Amino acid sequence: MKFFIIFGPQAVGKMTVGQSLSKLLNIKLFHNHMSIDFVSQFFDYGTASGKRLVALIRQEIFEEVSKSDLEGFIFTYLWGFDLQSDWDYIHSITELFESKGGQVYWVELEASVEERLQRNRTANRLEHKPTKRDVERSEKDLITTYENHRLNSNPGEITRSNYIKINNMNMSPDEAAQKIRNEFNL
Repeated sequence: MKFFIIFGPQAVGKMTVGQSLSKLLNIKLFHNHMSIDFVSQFFDYGTASGKRLVALIRQEIFEEVSKSDLEGFIFTYLWGFDLQSDWDYIHSITELFESKGGQVYWVELEASVEERLQRNRTANRLEHKPTKRDVERSEKDLITTYENHRLNSNPGEITRSNYIKINNMNMSPDEAAQKIRNEFNL
C-alpha cells in the first residue's frame, strides 16, 4: 500500500493534484471534502457534531483501506502547523498505514494567497466541493484561516524521507503529479 497525504492551505490544489496523481498511478483519491460535504448535509462542519462525524468517517475509511489489498490511496488535508492536534492527527494516520506495512508519502503544496483566491473559484473545485459554492463565504474563510494559522511548514521542519514540498503556483496539476511520481521513483 502506498498512502499519500497531500496537504497545504485552502485552494492550493490538493484535490486537483490528487486527481492527477490518482489517474497517473491508478489509485483511489479521498479528498477531505468528500467527508466534510457529506456531513454538512446534516451538521455544519464547524460544530462539535460535524467534526465528530467527519473524524469517524475518515477513521473508518482509513482502517478499512489500510488493511485492504488496494495498491494505493490518496488523502488531502488542511494541516495547521501551529496546531498540535493536527500534528498528532497526521502522525496517527501515518502510523496506522505504516503499522499495516504501508509506505507513506507526505506531499506539501504551496502557492501565494492571491493565486489561491483565484483557484477558489475554479469550476473543478466548485463541482467537487459543494460547501465552497458560496464563494464569498469560502474566500472569507480562506483569508481568515491564512491570517490565523500557519498552513505551510517552515524550512527543515519536516524531516521525513518520503516528503516533498512543491510550489505549484506555476505548475499544472499533471506536472505536479509527475513531479511526485519522479521524486518517489514510482
